[in-house]
This record gives sequence, C-alpha cells and structure tokens, in this order.
Amino acid sequence: MGVSEFELIDHCFRRAGRRDDVALGIGDDAAVLAVPAGRRLVVALDTLNEGVHFLPGTAPADLGWKALAVNLSDLAAMGAEPAWLTLSLSLPRADESWACAFADGLFALADRHGMALVGGDTTRGPLSVGVQAIGLVEPGRELRRSGARPGDSVLVSGTLGDAAAALGQLKATGKADPALRARLDRPEPRLALGRRLAGLASACIDVSDGLLADLGHLLDASGCGARIELARLPRADAMRVDSEAELWDLQLAGGDDYELCFTVGAARLAEAEGLAAELGVRVSRIGTVEAQPGIRCLRPDGGLHQPPAAGWDHFV
Repeated sequence: MGVSEFELIDHCFRRAGRRDDVALGIGDDAAVLAVPAGRRLVVALDTLNEGVHFLPGTAPADLGWKALAVNLSDLAAMGAEPAWLTLSLSLPRADESWACAFADGLFALADRHGMALVGGDTTRGPLSVGVQAIGLVEPGRELRRSGARPGDSVLVSGTLGDAAAALGQLKATGKADPALRARLDRPEPRLALGRRLAGLASACIDVSDGLLADLGHLLDASGCGARIELARLPRADAMRVDSEAELWDLQLAGGDDYELCFTVGAARLAEAEGLAAELGVRVSRIGTVEAQPGIRCLRPDGGLHQPPAAGWDHFV
C-alpha cells in the first residue's frame, strides 16, 4: 500500500528551513508571515510541466532545484532578497522516493538562500511543479524593465545558449556535455548581482525565454531599441557548434539561460563592471540602447543577422 498525501508531505517536505518571520507555516490552511518594516513584497510564480519545461526522466533532485531557481532568477531581476516559497506539486502517483529526492534538490537551493517553505498543495495528476517565490525589497529599490535610455550599455551575466545546446544534444543523442547539462538542470540565479544592481542599473530582466525575446520586453517597456554586437555574446568553453550562425541562434533565442540582462548609463559602466568583478560573476557588454525601436544584431563584418526565432513562446 502506498503512502498517503499527508504522509508524503510529512516525510519529504516538513524539513523546510525556519525563519523568525514565519508566524505560521506548513500544517494549517494558510501561512502567516511577518513582513519586516520598511520592506515590500516581491512575488514570482512559475510552473514546470513534464514534456514542456523538462524532459521525461529528469532527475527529481535536479527538477526540485530548477523549479525554485527559475523563480529566484525573477527575484534577482527585481533586486529582491528571497524569503519564502510555496509549492504546488502534481504527481502521477505517491512515489515517496521520487518526492524526497525532489525535496533534496529544492531545499539544497532554498537553504543556500535562507528561504522557508511555508505551504502549498500536493495532488494527483500529470507531473507538474509550481513554485511561488516571495522576496523582500526596500521601497524604491526594486529593479524594473523600464528605465533604459538611448546611449546606455546593454550587459548580460554569465554565458548564453548553454542550456539550449544541452537540450539539443539530449534530444539528438540522449547525452550532453556535462558542463552544458549542468546549466540546463541546475541554473544559478544571480541574486547577489541583482541586489547590488539596485540603484545602478537603469533597467533589468532575467533571460529565460531567449535574449532577443527578453531584451525585447525590456526595450518595449523603456520605449527604446538596441544594437547587439554578436561577437560580444559570451560563450562557454564547452560550446561546440558547426557554424557561427548556429551559435548566435542558440545564444539569441535558445532560452533557459536564467542570466540577467541589464542596462547601465555610460557614466556608471565602469562601476557595474567593477561590481561584477567583486562578486566573481562574468558580465559582458554586448550592445547599446538606441532610440530606434527593434533589435539589430550586427555580425562581425557589419552585416545584420536575422535568427529564425526570437525565443520561446508557449503558443507559437
């Protein structure tokens, strides 16, 4: 006889971290949280569905990590400090071994950032994970998509296209380069960078659906366009492609990067680069904000490159 829903919760999820600002957590109809004085809530919610956001057979610990990481990337893009999370988990059956391994990955990342799981829901159905991450930010210190101005530099953290390359390798051969696979399964949300960019970056967004798509959202919110220099796009050492065009398409539209793309005024560019060096985070200047709407991708020879897609869209 299998375990019940509540036994599954008790065995796998009650080991959640504790915080003094949790007045009432798991075990009641809803959580009661004490919001510190002088702080605002920042709330992000993402759902991961099997066969859409992750491949069948993905290791449960990796899925637990990623389900939280994609939300923490959103908090990072807002300059927020993570605090609490809730979890909605749909499982085809009550598999305690799978659920506890999933919890291992989830709590490995949650504990690193001092987060507490304060509630959620477990139900029977197709494998699906929904995580809501809740963070805190000082009033007026939140980063936004609006605010970029012509002449600002466009910068991005980390490297681009790694996760998309790993996914392509897995679909083609069932195997992927280990370094690229790690970027697909366990992305590192840039929380420290996001917190320090508050008051420095003119606009910020996390890169989840592809650089062109997400930078496009930032530019639309700011009423601007941009010129991107393809030779400046940061590339991982493990990236192996047949052509520059294939590389650019992965970097521009591959998605699942969970890096930060942000803009900085010319007078503060050196400060932003120094901050990245201080934090040990790779940051690359990849282009310039322009008044003309749209994004122009310049090849090294000065010509324009047009990728086949701008990024991920669930309904296109």
